[in-house]
Amino acid sequence: MLIALLTDIHGNREAFEACLAHAGRHAIDRFVFLGDYVGYGADPGFVVDTVRGLVARGAVALRGNHDSAAAGAYERMNDEATLAIEWTRARLDPRQVDFLRDLPLTASDGDRLYVHASAARPARWDYVVDEAAAERSLQATDAALTFCGHVHVPALFHSTAGGKVAGFEPVADVALTLTPQRRWVAVIGAVGQPRDRNPAACCALYDDVTRELTYVRVPYDVETAARKINAAGLPLFLSARLAWGR
Repeated sequence: MLIALLTDIHGNREAFEACLAHAGRHAIDRFVFLGDYVGYGADPGFVVDTVRGLVARGAVALRGNHDSAAAGAYERMNDEATLAIEWTRARLDPRQVDFLRDLPLTASDGDRLYVHASAARPARWDYVVDEAAAERSLQATDAALTFCGHVHVPALFHSTAGGKVAGFEPVADVALTLTPQRRWVAVIGAVGQPRDRNPAACCALYDDVTRELTYVRVPYDVETAARKINAAGLPLFLSARLAWGR
């Protein structure tokens, strides 16, 4: 089964459509969305409705912290994120809000665990940014493979033969075999707001037969996405960082 992994779309229609178009050129068996469909970008309703439609056809979708905030929960965020959430709430209809509110924090499928943030405390939205955080996530689950988002920077961590955890930055378009002798935490970079100095949208493909994970970078119309953020009256920083990739 070939699985498309997408996370942190953040209302960026242009990036999302580019990643879906890329996936459409492959024989995708299942979409897995790791959360944060809204916040920052100018098209939250489009993203939510598109994900909801794919869920109706068998996709897996999880709740992220921005989704939780947009559905009415209090989540600690910086000023720009808070303003974007307030703007987003006013543009979601009740069905879209209910969809976000009802999404689960985690989902299991075979030897895989899907979660927006760390598996250690999913509702606390901890970031998996280094080996120590990856180890906490590994200790919290028996899953061989944990796929998460939240960080906006792609990374791959694994347990070593000596029991320690090592990590590295994956190279795009290189198939990486997630060997069963080790346990893995794969942080999938952001579709809608990458922060690794590469503005191209980031997603991944996982083949559960060959156990190969491939990170993918997908160029998209950054200028249009940024222009729509500005036209919406959202903080200018949110549009500028799309071109910076940070």
